[in-house]
Amino acid sequence: MNSITIKIPDEDLEKLQATANRLGVSIEELVLMGVENLLKQSDASFQDAMDYLLKKNTELYKRLA
Repeated sequence: MNSITIKIPDEDLEKLQATANRLGVSIEELVLMGVENLLKQSDASFQDAMDYLLKKNTELYKRLA
């Protein structure tokens, strides 16, 4: 596993710490959960777009085959 270092404003760090405390996790775990969620959303959005295009163009693909 790799690690990264980021710079964030103090007030954002305080918000992250408060949220992590409220959820009972570390800041690192909270940030990792956010990153994982973002990546899952990106994958789902891409898949939804592909499904839509394939469904929309099914008849065209049949004629071209």
